[in-house]
Amino acid sequence: MKILAISGSARRNSTNTAMLRAVSAVAPSDIDIAIFDGVGALPVFSPDLEGAALPAAVRDFIAAIARSDGVIIASPEYVRSIPGGLKNAIDWLVSGEKIVHKPIALLHASHRGDDMLAGLRTILATITDRFAADIFLRLPLMKLEPAEVFRAVETAENRSRVQAYLQAFSAYCEAAGQAVIGPPS
Repeated sequence: MKILAISGSARRNSTNTAMLRAVSAVAPSDIDIAIFDGVGALPVFSPDLEGAALPAAVRDFIAAIARSDGVIIASPEYVRSIPGGLKNAIDWLVSGEKIVHKPIALLHASHRGDDMLAGLRTILATITDRFAADIFLRLPLMKLEPAEVFRAVETAENRSRVQAYLQAFSAYCEAAGQAVIGPPS
């Protein structure tokens, strides 16, 4: 199972990015997690840049999504909303087909952020028919340094929760991959 984990933060020492790296480190051996932490490097979305003019960074981002069996998104909340970098990354996906049938689940590194999560859930349910709204894990890691995030995720309780979450999402991705996509011919 190949999972692309997208950090919605552009911050160098992002708690969300650190959490995704820690989750990858404790993932079951049959689940490969690649981390995309480049939302801040994507150019601002413009329909004028789609098609042949698609910037290389965006092309690489879309290719990473296409190679994955599913996507996990972890994002901070900025002013009760989705960070601009993550929204911009999602905007690059809207007119393409790589995200339409891609399983997506959320992972959250804070005890708060419900307004952002509600908005993100609405957006994800709009861009893919495979948003796994019920597969969700919240770890209270806010304000921890990356090394502290790793230690917190590696505790027996959190490791167990992370592995159960990943196994549930992996099973969902597998079932989605076996489902017939589109109307019957």
